[in-house]
Amino acid sequence: MEMTWKTSVWRQFGAAIDMLDNALRACPDDLWQARLYNERSAQPEFAEFWYVAYHALFWLDFYLSDSAEGFAPPAPFTLSELEAGLLPERVYTKAELQDYLTYGRNRCRARLDTLTDALTPQRVRPEWSDMSVAELLLYNMRHVQEHAAQLSLFLGQRVGSAQSWVAKAQNKDNGA
Repeated sequence: MEMTWKTSVWRQFGAAIDMLDNALRACPDDLWQARLYNERSAQPEFAEFWYVAYHALFWLDFYLSDSAEGFAPPAPFTLSELEAGLLPERVYTKAELQDYLTYGRNRCRARLDTLTDALTPQRVRPEWSDMSVAELLLYNMRHVQEHAAQLSLFLGQRVGSAQSWVAKAQNKDNGA
């Protein structure tokens, strides 16, 4: 794969991850379990700040996998996210989610660095049709950015200041 494409995708994917990181860092402790919106579901915890961040990080990790078989997030995280309507057994701390973000960021960079053919078909979820590795990377990036924006909007509304736009990946973690 051409290095220019890898670099471009990393700069933008890394920027989306950095924006999620900024939102995590900016969240005051008293809003960690605050609901982002007025959800009327039986389990409103799915709308809490910490959970939305965890959800984004879990799927970032999962979509960077070659397949669902054998996937396992790092401890203390579980596969609960794969079960509809099932919350993790406890609220994850900001430090735990920041560690998971660093793990996912490094994993994303490594995935791009070692990618040989972006057009290789891949199926991560059994019910999905095959898509190319490149398309799945872009899908994953959009998902991370969606939740980073959601959390940033919430903080802007509740704290009075939104996080700054990140134009390209910051130089941190594994030298990216």
